Amino acid sequence: MSVATSTGCPECDGSLKRDGTETVCDRCGLVVGEDALDRGPEWRSFEDDDTERARTGAPLTRSRHDRGLSTEIGRSTRLKGRKRRQMARLRREHRRAQVSSKRDRNKIYAFTEIRRIIGALGLSNAIRDRACVLFESAQNADLLQGRSLEGFAAAAVYATCRTDGVARTVEELCRAARADPAELRAAYDALNRDLGLPTGPIDPRSYVPRFATELDLPDEIRERAEQLVTEARERNVVGGRNPAGVAAACLYTAAQERGRDLTQAEAADVADVTPVTLRGTYTDLREQE
Repeated sequence: MSVATSTGCPECDGSLKRDGTETVCDRCGLVVGEDALDRGPEWRSFEDDDTERARTGAPLTRSRHDRGLSTEIGRSTRLKGRKRRQMARLRREHRRAQVSSKRDRNKIYAFTEIRRIIGALGLSNAIRDRACVLFESAQNADLLQGRSLEGFAAAAVYATCRTDGVARTVEELCRAARADPAELRAAYDALNRDLGLPTGPIDPRSYVPRFATELDLPDEIRERAEQLVTEARERNVVGGRNPAGVAAACLYTAAQERGRDLTQAEAADVADVTPVTLRGTYTDLREQE
């Protein structure tokens, strides 16, 4: 079937017609264009055909127990009386049928907790998805028995941050999660022991930029603190110490060298350590100069 177009032929100014996938000149027969792809939208929505015609739906995601493939019975204000009550019953039974086992119910709860922690800490969707995959691996390895779901959800986020080099302390995770430090560490030890996580020692340098920003310190102090962390590692001061405390001590030392008014309590508070912990590293740094 030929369809006339509004543009003219570039050769003879004749009229153009679309015939199937080709656009040809009606006068000289020049094939102006050929396109076997329909680039128009293939949309359809049964919820609101007038204003919302999107059909594709949400993308697949590992942060949902069903990868986001489950259907949902929508709501409509046009239904009245018995039909509306019937749809409410169907919607309720549909929600119940989506969870077929206790395993799926635990996964739904843990994935919801992981998404909440990720949102509270401002982490990326990539970390969210990998944390959900890690929790699913722990569930498949039967590591959840006798341990809390909240602890494993927090441990999955913490382990993912560790493997991706994102600096987050246990205390920060516990403030955002519904698990205490003991639950998080127990779950993390199980993940690390049984799944063989590719985690190594935390580099105190990874904490320095974030702590410097929270303390409103200039770039010169941050750069000097990073140099102090390198020097501390070379002098074997870092080994066996809390990496967040080492970063805070280096920031405090750099601030003192630049004459910046920063107390030990302020630096220790941003790193979730005690001033005593900070002073131990600060003293070692001063003694080895």
